[in-house]
Amino acid sequence: MFALFIALGVLWRSARWRVAGGAAALFWLLAAGWLSGALLDLAQPPIYRTPYDRGRAALPALPFSAHTAIVMLGGGTDYVDGKLVPKDDVYARIALASRLYAQCAQAGGACRVIVSGGNPQHHERAEADTYAPWLLAAGVPRDALVLENESLTTWQNARNVAALVHRRHDEALVLVTSAYHMPRAMLDFHRFEMAPLPAVSNVRHVKRGLLPRWRNLVAAETALHELIGIAQFYVYRMIGWF
Repeated sequence: MFALFIALGVLWRSARWRVAGGAAALFWLLAAGWLSGALLDLAQPPIYRTPYDRGRAALPALPFSAHTAIVMLGGGTDYVDGKLVPKDDVYARIALASRLYAQCAQAGGACRVIVSGGNPQHHERAEADTYAPWLLAAGVPRDALVLENESLTTWQNARNVAALVHRRHDEALVLVTSAYHMPRAMLDFHRFEMAPLPAVSNVRHVKRGLLPRWRNLVAAETALHELIGIAQFYVYRMIGWF
């Protein structure tokens, strides 16, 4: 977007001050939260704006079946003090997936946690492999943990998970991811004939005001990424690519 405004200023020199003013206004609306909040509301429809856990001591009851797969989608990795760790939003996904596993096991069913995430950032390990120790530390047994570490996109998450779960036709699915990611994830999972129960791990928020905030720009970028991904899904379906 910034590059687009620079290009407009170069090509439309007679109006470059108006272009600069428009760019400044747009980025202020994003950074101050007014426009980024609207984008985030589009990316996070009301049905997904309440985290499944909500910080309660006990989770709401789920209709676990004799076989249940809790599918946790990746959300990136980052280096902190030289160590590869999950990105911030992923910690909430790990916490919810592990608590759902404990609830499922207590209900007496055969439960497993499928972690889906490859290495789109080209770090030293795939997302699924990086998250595994955190899930083990949170109480998920190693024999109940399935690592799908090849997928690079949400569409590939759904495709690769489908290959794992369609072998067990009686398996109930619970899909764990963040609110902003859930609409696109549900589209892709439905595309592969899966109907998971959505379990929202966390919701993004912006702070509206006069002062610009970096986190509001990050939220706007996240929202735009998801909205473009949803539009891409429908375009690809229309032309037969999905």
